[in-house]
Amino acid sequence: MRISSQQAFNLGVSGIQKNYSEMIRTQQQVSSGNRILTPADDPVASVRLMQLEQQQSMLTQYKDNLVAAENSLVQEESTLDAVNTIMQRVRVLAEEAGNGALSKADRQSIAAELREREDELLGLMNTKNARGEYLFAGFQGKTQPFVRQAEGSFQYMGDEGQRKLQIASSMDVAISDNGKSIFQNITNASRLNGELAANPLGSTLSFSAPLIQDEVAFAGVPGYPNTEFSITFDAAPNQKNYTIDVVPADPSFTPITGALDEDDRQHDSLVFGGVVVQIDGVPAGGEHIRIGQPGTVGAGPSREKQGVLDTVYQLRKALEDNEDTPEGMRATRDAVASAITNIDHGMVSIDSTRGNIGARRGVIETTLTDNENVALVNQSVQAELREVDYPEALSKLAFQSIILEAAQQSYVKTSQLNLFNRM
Repeated sequence: MRISSQQAFNLGVSGIQKNYSEMIRTQQQVSSGNRILTPADDPVASVRLMQLEQQQSMLTQYKDNLVAAENSLVQEESTLDAVNTIMQRVRVLAEEAGNGALSKADRQSIAAELREREDELLGLMNTKNARGEYLFAGFQGKTQPFVRQAEGSFQYMGDEGQRKLQIASSMDVAISDNGKSIFQNITNASRLNGELAANPLGSTLSFSAPLIQDEVAFAGVPGYPNTEFSITFDAAPNQKNYTIDVVPADPSFTPITGALDEDDRQHDSLVFGGVVVQIDGVPAGGEHIRIGQPGTVGAGPSREKQGVLDTVYQLRKALEDNEDTPEGMRATRDAVASAITNIDHGMVSIDSTRGNIGARRGVIETTLTDNENVALVNQSVQAELREVDYPEALSKLAFQSIILEAAQQSYVKTSQLNLFNRM
């Protein structure tokens, strides 16, 4: 094989450059701490690193979402705690208003504080978050959820949406609750109607608005929820005796019989199927009372649900307007009884929501810990794939330096060869 002088020089220079390039690459790995400088160094590891970096970016976004979700739920929980405190005070005021010895002026004094509590509740239910969106408006974050109407009642203007955030690859968490589910969809204990279907001459009998004091017992009545109760008083001289039955009659319901109090017939309480009715006056005999839903007894729209604000408003109006007359006192008694039961229902709804928030916060805490653990594993795998092995790299660098130096020295000696040199 014949090699020209030009080829010899080119081969020598090429070898030196190659050795120098490999040594420089190793030196860059040592100085940067990275084994992979370009994807060509390790295509498989490079693809895996890109996947891990994308997952790490997602975990960072999930962490931001978790922090945002936690802040939102903490604010909602704090607001509901304040609402619950006010509700407890309203209940105390309602119990005080039930004192039959109070005058109209006394009741109006209680109503004045109720007005302040009503405004305070309205403000809390229209709370905004850090982004300026209403906390309890559902998806309608820019719409004020609770608005006072001209006559004094309240209307919910939001929707039933529940905003969520993604906190893991396959997990979302609700960061809000709409005001309708918390404050509006409250079971109304005074949703039944009552009418005196038969009222003979000489009767002074009257009765209070029916109040459902035990929802579980009422739900167990045959024909629920369209059951109609019938209270019938016997003819004289046994007019104090009564029978309570359901209409239509059902063999699973045993009719209830009893008699009004012999000594005090002005305030007898009849309890049946979870319902309580206060009986006032003296029956003449033959009276017949019907108790049932608005669709079966009396007229008017269904009153299945009643909002918290409307409950406070109706109690306040009763205390402001009812006179110191027997009719006024009975109306106040009915309003107080209804308000106390409905306030209890409202606090149950609020406490249930607070419990759900606590469960969601627990999920957030657990997910945050899990995501942090995954992030640590990702970082460990990335380090194994990317980072240089310093003992190996330094040994390799020293070896490459020796090879480069040997190549340079051999090139120098080879380049000095001359056929015409004489010793």
